[in-house]
Amino acid sequence: MELLPRSPAEFSSARYWDRFFRQRGQRPFEWYGAFPELCPVLHKYVRPRDKVLVVGCGNSELSEQMYDVGMCQDIVNIDLSEAAVRQMQERSASTRPGMSYLLMDMLHMDFPDAHFQVVLDKGTLDALLTDEEEATLAKAEQMFAEISRVLQVGGRYLCVSLAQAHVLKKAVEYFSQEGWVVRVHQVASSGDKQQFVLPVFVYVMTKFRKVPGSAARILEICPEEQDRPLRVESAERLLAAVKDRQHYALLCSQISKTPCREQVSLDLCDRESGKPRYTLHVVDSPSVKPSRDNHFAIFIIPQGRETEWLFGTEEGRRQLAASAGFGRLLTVALHREQLYEGMAAIQAELSGKVMELAPPGLPARQQVPFLSVGGDIGVRAVRHRGSSALSGDFVVEDVKGDGSCYFRRLIFLQNRNVVQSEARLLAPTPLPGQKKRRKDKKKPSPTEPPGAIDKSYLCCEHHKAMVAGLCLLGGPDALPGELAVLVVGLGGGSLPLFVHDYFSQARVAVVEIDPSILEVATRWFGFCQGERMQVHVCDGLDYVAKLAAEGRSTPAQYDAIMFDVDSKDVTVGMSCPPPAFVEEPFLQKVKTILKPEGVFVLNLVCRDARLKESVLGTLRAVFPLLYARRIQGEVNEILLCQAGPAGRRSPAELGARARAMEGALRQPGRPWDSSYVLADMLQAVLVL
Repeated sequence: MELLPRSPAEFSSARYWDRFFRQRGQRPFEWYGAFPELCPVLHKYVRPRDKVLVVGCGNSELSEQMYDVGMCQDIVNIDLSEAAVRQMQERSASTRPGMSYLLMDMLHMDFPDAHFQVVLDKGTLDALLTDEEEATLAKAEQMFAEISRVLQVGGRYLCVSLAQAHVLKKAVEYFSQEGWVVRVHQVASSGDKQQFVLPVFVYVMTKFRKVPGSAARILEICPEEQDRPLRVESAERLLAAVKDRQHYALLCSQISKTPCREQVSLDLCDRESGKPRYTLHVVDSPSVKPSRDNHFAIFIIPQGRETEWLFGTEEGRRQLAASAGFGRLLTVALHREQLYEGMAAIQAELSGKVMELAPPGLPARQQVPFLSVGGDIGVRAVRHRGSSALSGDFVVEDVKGDGSCYFRRLIFLQNRNVVQSEARLLAPTPLPGQKKRRKDKKKPSPTEPPGAIDKSYLCCEHHKAMVAGLCLLGGPDALPGELAVLVVGLGGGSLPLFVHDYFSQARVAVVEIDPSILEVATRWFGFCQGERMQVHVCDGLDYVAKLAAEGRSTPAQYDAIMFDVDSKDVTVGMSCPPPAFVEEPFLQKVKTILKPEGVFVLNLVCRDARLKESVLGTLRAVFPLLYARRIQGEVNEILLCQAGPAGRRSPAELGARARAMEGALRQPGRPWDSSYVLADMLQAVLVL
């Protein structure tokens, strides 16, 4: 402990280093980065005939090792510690004639201008630049100015560093402003236990003549697994790239030593575009008893299924890991902007990186299995890309689900893990007289459209509950007759389409604020308007307010009002509906246009418990009868609200009414999804 400085400022003190090397003796002191790790980088920038200056050499073996392997044999080493210089002179005087050691301060060097082709610094800048005080920064600039003076044009300043943010920032800013090419290499780890958890970097600053008036700067980074540098557009982006790699190294170190109490998530990005290519989640299962073969596995989520509950939620992934029977499961989601050649190619691409996330206690040379659903990577075909002034960028894509089912989805890219709308696709049917495809014929491409939209199928559980809520209308044993239904929020249109098609006397008005969404629903989701289906492109708040103002002199218009509208404000803990839709003055307007015996159906998605209680309190103040149906595995909660004279009904009574309504809806010759049982939707309601 006596070797440590009393303050960071002592790192630049000759007295401290003299005491340090006298107490340490002849044992070499290496800040970080062993020669075998540094050699691949140094070899790129140090030529055998170069004249090399090593600043702050201490008693490191780096110069000796470079000399002994023939990398370079004209090396001048300087240090401000007399004890260190004397030790090194004694070690190399008789065996390395091209090596010299001089007592010299790098801030005031005696060498002539343009005397060296390479200046090498291993940890010296880190020791000097211990803080961002004005005096410390002035010393760093003086160091840089001296290095610049003694280097020839085309020469390289190689700085081995841990790349603390303020150190890297100062070096990059100084040399890039001087017109030098700045490149940062991450040093590949040997895999041995490191003295430092943080990765080691080498800054390569190549001297060019400064061009007056030129603002162009060349900034590059070379990750450890790649030889070719990546150009970055700014110093801020370069610092961020280094910081990402430091955070990743810390994460790997942490989870390699102890199990994860919480799930860890990270993105692996495409080298060329910088966009996420894989999203990884590290899931540990403490309940799994470890054995030799169940420590670690990789699970590849099929394309397009990353939004499913099992793969897209913490609880789902926890259940997946437990059922897989591995102590640590690493789930891998594939991104829609990327191309993948198949499972084997993904395994080859990920095999090295995922082993850095292996759990503690993994046996050496243990084979780690790659798992998936059905053994393939799934199918995802992007049908349409668009952008809306209100909703931002979006895509329409077809994905393969379980078995042979295909689904079409609308995804808003600002929240790419949430399916905005979904519809099942019908399998194509052969035309009359058309022969079946022979087995030996070429199979259709998996990216071919499977068929038209299946309008009988409601993909979203909350839509099923919203439709079931219509059983509150009409008598206990009869299907509601003529209905006037208002739906606020179109999406892909499956909810209003289902009401229109299965309630044959229903007249449906839809309000959608975004004209782009109406176009998408019409072109890609089979939505169409007609005599009983009309869309109003406007703000739902304005539309309801206008009807309420007119309703003061005319009877209420609607038997059912359904709100299924998302919020664009991500700062609020409620993503559906926007807060203005559940404020009491607006809810009073909703009540005004709702018939006395009508039902108001609201899709509520609220993660803020206090905000949710406030919303429920406001709803109770306007609608005395309030039922709630929570959607299992989702945040959605369907609220059925009534203000009329109907008495409060029990869940069993609601289930009976739903069963009767389903019987009336299921007509011969009309398709019906057998998994959709209306009674199940309402027997689990809570009476609030």
